Amino acid sequence: MKHLGILAHSTEGAALCFRAFCQEGFAELGPHDHPDVTLDCIAMARSMPAWDAADHQAIRATLAASVQRLARAGADFFVCPDNTAHMALELPGEDLALPGLHIADVVADQAAADGHRRVGVLGTRYLMDGPVYPRAFAGHGIQAEIPGDEDRRTINHTIFSELVNGVFTESARRDFTAIIERLAARGCDAVALVCTEIPLLITPDASPLPTLDSTRLLARAAFDTATGRRPFPTWHGGPKP
Repeated sequence: MKHLGILAHSTEGAALCFRAFCQEGFAELGPHDHPDVTLDCIAMARSMPAWDAADHQAIRATLAASVQRLARAGADFFVCPDNTAHMALELPGEDLALPGLHIADVVADQAAADGHRRVGVLGTRYLMDGPVYPRAFAGHGIQAEIPGDEDRRTINHTIFSELVNGVFTESARRDFTAIIERLAARGCDAVALVCTEIPLLITPDASPLPTLDSTRLLARAAFDTATGRRPFPTWHGGPKP
């Protein structure tokens, strides 16, 4: 089995990915068993000024240093359970020290397998305004639908003031449910939870639309890669076609 490296950027999403990866092992390999996994996290505070300044190259450099540490720890490949971070990871630059799975490709593959045609995208304002998911979904002929301006502000504020800090309130759940209902009214047949903390707030039974849980989908893809059931990744960062 291959050794997984988890490139953490936001802690709650990374912790959920770690747990979900190990739980896949418990279910399929036996009690207490899972492939080796190492998690590396450089505090997101180091990158927030660069996010606000749209200095994605600086963020890429920080993430690359984390991947290098995972490589030194013996990891064979990496995943990054932070959708927004992929905006930086996709930039041209020196190859990352390890090959990795791209979270948006994992989510888009599942959306296509489920037969979805128009998918609402819930994430940080950086991600919702960016190209990562429109590109990934377009490769499968799927339309990415972004919430309206006010809804995007609500989502982003909740992510950074609550979710990444481990705060999950009924008020936020109602807000997100209403946003998903508005996406359904616009013709969406699913919603992609592509801030990795959102699945901790919106569970499938609470959502008006079928959900694409980016965190657990990535964990499952990582497990399948580590156990040889999924082709080993070749992406070392950089632009995706």
